[in-house]
Amino acid sequence: MIQINDTLVSLDVVESYFECDLDKCLGECCIEGDAGAPLLKEEAEKLQELLPEVMPLMTPAAREIAEEQGASYTDEEGDLVTSIVNGKDCIFTFYAEGGKCLCLLERLRREGRPGFFKPISCSLYPIRLKDYGGMTAVNYHRWKICKCAEILGRKKGVRVYEFLKEPLIRRFGIRWYEELELTAREWLKLNR
Repeated sequence: MIQINDTLVSLDVVESYFECDLDKCLGECCIEGDAGAPLLKEEAEKLQELLPEVMPLMTPAAREIAEEQGASYTDEEGDLVTSIVNGKDCIFTFYAEGGKCLCLLERLRREGRPGFFKPISCSLYPIRLKDYGGMTAVNYHRWKICKCAEILGRKKGVRVYEFLKEPLIRRFGIRWYEELELTAREWLKLNR
């Protein structure tokens, strides 16, 4: 583990390779699992606020769920998560050519619409955060559906923390990321 301020970063985040390969996985992480994407309270509030603007772009089934329960719900473990359709698809997904599952929120952000961001848990994936009373664990979550991302990351020489630079900065700030980057370089140099 590497400690930076009030975070403990798993060495897997520094040592492992990763780069999403949507052509192979087709965005399966947005549809697999037993609940929606984890949300911060302020993200759930923002998604609820943006819902009227996003609803016309949603599938009919997603619109129906959004009208019934809103943008989020509390899952069986007591976590706030995005609403899902038929126990799998996030309500903010859409399918592109070739069957790729993509995010409506990300699409709107890329189109320059202000206020639209994927939840930080989605942007940070495959990193998962866990709060331990004042300390935040920053862990690499391995999932078999992301094996192709590990292969592509190794081929391109991209580490998990490098692939996730933008969302890590969004979550923890530029100074935090620069310290992680410096520490990671030193660690990798010493442990070749």
